Amino acid sequence: MNWVAHVFPTGWMHFLGGGIAIGLGVSLLFLLTGFIGGVSTAYSAVWSYVSRWPHFQHDKFVSTRNWRLTYALGMVLGAVAFTLLVNHGEGFVTHVPAWQLLVGGIIGGFGARMGGGCTSGHGICGLGSLQFPSLLAVITFLATAIGTAHLVRALGGF
Repeated sequence: MNWVAHVFPTGWMHFLGGGIAIGLGVSLLFLLTGFIGGVSTAYSAVWSYVSRWPHFQHDKFVSTRNWRLTYALGMVLGAVAFTLLVNHGEGFVTHVPAWQLLVGGIIGGFGARMGGGCTSGHGICGLGSLQFPSLLAVITFLATAIGTAHLVRALGGF
């Protein structure tokens, strides 16, 4: 049991609660609307408001952009509410340089588009609906993240 405290130094119950809440939320979204609650499609749908590039003007983005914008806004407002109500106004602080966050975001966004979805879409919705391609995507995401973390640590990045 000592390994649990090592792996989860701040406890694990809040992670379990968050996972259950996310699972119930995307299940409810799907049951009530038939929509899959992935985030990378929301990103592309929001871009359909401002970009006339044909990729962003596909019907799957344009026809669903209103609910996806609301979905994305709900995630942002949920984080703000958590910060204010639970974390007493103290936000998350990282010591990672801004340029590394930017490069990581670009690589992650490119990978999400290349992989046909993001970790939330594949890991929560895809696995929840027993999609084999989502299982392969999640294994790839995890292997890449673990490998990258070890590489950065070996290079003295953290």
